[in-house]
Amino acid sequence: MENGIYVAKGAQEHFLLPKMANRHGLIAGATGTGKTVTLKVIAEKFSRIGVPVFLADVKGDLSGLVRAGTENVKITERIAKLGLADFKFESATVEFWDLFGENGHPLRATISDMGPLLLGRLLNLNETQAGVLNIVFKIADDNGLLLLDLKDLKSMLQHVGDKAAEFRTEYGNISSVSIGAIQRNLLVLQEQGGDKFFGEPALNLDDLMQTDPQGRGVINILSAEKLVHSPKIYATFLLWLIAELFENLPEVGDPQKPKLVFFFDEAHLLFDEAPPALLQKIEQVVRLIRSKGVGIYFVTQNPLDIPDSVLGQLGNRVQHALRAFTPRDQKAVRAAAETFRQNPAINVEQAITELAVGEALVSFLDAEGRPTIVDRAMILPPRTQFPPISPDERQRLIAQSPAGAVYGRTVDRESAYELLKKRAETSQAAKEPAHPEETKSTTKSGTSMWDGFLKSAARSIGTQVGRELIRGVLGSMTGSRRRR
Repeated sequence: MENGIYVAKGAQEHFLLPKMANRHGLIAGATGTGKTVTLKVIAEKFSRIGVPVFLADVKGDLSGLVRAGTENVKITERIAKLGLADFKFESATVEFWDLFGENGHPLRATISDMGPLLLGRLLNLNETQAGVLNIVFKIADDNGLLLLDLKDLKSMLQHVGDKAAEFRTEYGNISSVSIGAIQRNLLVLQEQGGDKFFGEPALNLDDLMQTDPQGRGVINILSAEKLVHSPKIYATFLLWLIAELFENLPEVGDPQKPKLVFFFDEAHLLFDEAPPALLQKIEQVVRLIRSKGVGIYFVTQNPLDIPDSVLGQLGNRVQHALRAFTPRDQKAVRAAAETFRQNPAINVEQAITELAVGEALVSFLDAEGRPTIVDRAMILPPRTQFPPISPDERQRLIAQSPAGAVYGRTVDRESAYELLKKRAETSQAAKEPAHPEETKSTTKSGTSMWDGFLKSAARSIGTQVGRELIRGVLGSMTGSRRRR
C-alpha cells in the first residue's frame, strides 16, 4: 500500500490513494467494455488493505470473488503485457446478502428506519399523498408507535383514516382518498416482495464493516439480479443504506483509508424520476458522507446518467469506451472528455470511442486532492475467479456463515399493529351492554389500558433512542442501530 492500490498501467502506473478513496469515484462505460472487471479489481484491492466493501451484483457474476482465479489465455497475456512479476491468484472473504432472502442473508429495514420521504418515493406518491404519509409517521412517532413492517403501516393508515376528524386540528387535513391511494400502493409493494424486506432483525451496519482473521476487508455482495427488475425498490433501498451510514457513523474527517467502500451499480436508477427535493438530499448525503470515512463509487454506462451536482464530487474516475452512434451518445462523449484534466498527448474525446475492452481513461486524485492528468491505461486483471460460483456452492457458504444465526429468522415484537389491535379490542369490549357502574368502570379501565400501552411503548423507545424520535436528512429514524 506504499503507493496506494495499483489499478491500471498506461504511460505510467496508476494508484488509487486510500486516503483519497472517500472522495468517491465513477466507473463508466458502455456494456461489454470492462466495467465489471474494473469493479472487481478495485474491490479486491480495497479488501486486501483491510477496507470492507459493499457492492450490488445486478448481473449475478460477482460471486466468483470468493474463489481464487485460474490461468487462462487472456489473463496470461494481460499479466505479461503489464509486467506483473509478483501476480498471484487469491480468493476474497465474501458475505452474501439478498433482500428476498434467497441468495444471501435477508437484508431488512424497518418502516420507521426507511422514513416517509424514501417510502413515499418507493410508493410513487404524489405531493398530497406524500404529505398524508408524513402525517401518519408523525402521529406514530408522537404516540410511541413503532412502524416495523407492512402490517404496522397498514394498521396505522387505517387508524389515522378512521380518526381523521380527531387528528385534523393538530396535524392538518387527512384525505381519505390519499389514505386509500397509499394503501393500494402498499399492496403493489407487497406483491413485489416488500413483506420480505420490511421487518426485523434489521441490518446492523457493523455487520457490513468486518475484517477476516487475516485483516482483509470482507466483501459484502448484495444479490440484485431479481431486485433490479424493481428499479425503485433497488435504488431506494441502496439510498436508504447510504443514508443510514451517514446518520449513524461518527465524523472521522479524512482517514488514512476508508471505513467502507460502497459500489452503486446501475447508478442511473438512483436519479431516475427522483423529485428535486430528493435529489437535493442525495447530493447532500454524497457530499457529507466522505467525512464519515465512506467512499461511494457509482457504476453506470453513461456519465450523463448522474446529475452534475453529484458528478462534480466524484474525484476518482475510470472511463471505459463509449459509443457515439446518436446525438446523445456524442454529447456524452464530449461531457466525459471535458471532465478530465487534459493530457496534451491524448485526444481524449477521440480516445473514448476507441478504447479496447479492459482499457480505460484513468484519473485518480493525488496526495493533495487534485485530479491527475488523464492517461490511457490497461486495467489490471482480477485475482479472483471470473465466472460465478454454482448456486449449490453459494447456498453452502451462506449456511456456513455466522450471520445466518442472526438474520436467518424473523422477529415480530410488539409494535403499532399489536397495540392498535389491542386498542380496538378494548374499545369493542367497552361498547358491550353491561351494568351502568360496570360499564363506567370498564370504559375507564379500557382508556387506562390504552394509555398504558402508549406509555409503555414510549418508555421502551425513550430508554433507547430518546423521548422524542428524531428523523435524519432522508427522513429515516436516526440512532436506529442503537435500538438493537
